[in-house]
Amino acid sequence: MNDSSWGAPQGAGYWGTPEMRVAPAGPAHDVHGAQQTRPMPIVPDVPDAGRDADADAEPQSRDDRDGGAARISGPLFRDEMPQEPMSTPPPSPPQKKRAGRDLRAAIGVGVGLGAVIGVSLFIVKAVFIGVIVIAVVVGLWELTSRLQERKGIKAPLIPLAVGGAAMVVAGYARGPEGAWVAMALTALAVLVWRMTEPPEGYLKDVTAGVFAAFYVPFLATFVALLLTADDGSWRVLTFLVLTVVSDTGAYAVGWRFGKHKLAPRISPGKTREGLLGAVAFAMVAGALCMEFLIDDGAWWQGLLLGLAVAASATLGDLGESMIKRDLGIKDMGTLLPGHGGIMDRLDSLLPTAPVVWLLLVLFVGSG
Repeated sequence: MNDSSWGAPQGAGYWGTPEMRVAPAGPAHDVHGAQQTRPMPIVPDVPDAGRDADADAEPQSRDDRDGGAARISGPLFRDEMPQEPMSTPPPSPPQKKRAGRDLRAAIGVGVGLGAVIGVSLFIVKAVFIGVIVIAVVVGLWELTSRLQERKGIKAPLIPLAVGGAAMVVAGYARGPEGAWVAMALTALAVLVWRMTEPPEGYLKDVTAGVFAAFYVPFLATFVALLLTADDGSWRVLTFLVLTVVSDTGAYAVGWRFGKHKLAPRISPGKTREGLLGAVAFAMVAGALCMEFLIDDGAWWQGLLLGLAVAASATLGDLGESMIKRDLGIKDMGTLLPGHGGIMDRLDSLLPTAPVVWLLLVLFVGSG
């Protein structure tokens, strides 16, 4: 702050023009004996000093009353600062919705998987069983790895992988009874295998192991059971088409029209509109598949089948979303670009397999 705001320093002469002749603040001095200083173009702190021609106008601010002091030190109150109108930025144009994943990579991987499945399914059924086994083993590896990384749960992978492969093969060779026996032996193997380590955490480890055995290989065994029928290849194709169409319908309709959340605490991206899209797409596809692909099938059976597939696929997707939220991860793996891991593709397929198998047995028999 400038000293002139508080008055002239001692020893200075008169300031200003001869008409003003105002004594400076401080001790009195002899005008003739005082050393002359250079005049300063500062108005002294004296009432009515430095007024312009409009002398009758009232001061509009504290600056005028204080003779310039506030102009040097800045405004004392917020209201005294003249406010400039705030410029509001122009509204940005609405942005087009973007998909939440790399569609090119997702489509490329999907086409590649479809080609492998189609060739193995209609040429050599045993090769398709091998594809199921590979998917089961990789899925178990992803699941057990994430459980250990995020929760410290050590579900034994070796008995799960061996038992899971045995489940799929036994289901194809011996039917449902063979699958149940293999499931029971796998659970027993998990219990025994875990005994080779310290007892701390035994209960949670074996519980997770039995859950993994049921969730991945046992449910996948129903795909092998579909394949055992005379038109087994077409039944498996119907199962795959309906599940993929349901997921595609939910994704497309939800992305374009979705506004109302289906289960925001579990999966914020899913909407009720997407569920309606899944139901509509799956029912139409189900009617077509039952009419043209399945022996002795009827279109109305396909409507019911499509409705059931849409429900089971959505519940399966939500179920894995619950698991991933509990683990604090977005994807189970990174093996498939644009899709995540194997388990991220099996989430809707696994719970749908027993539903399709059961309904086809009821509609057209197990033949």
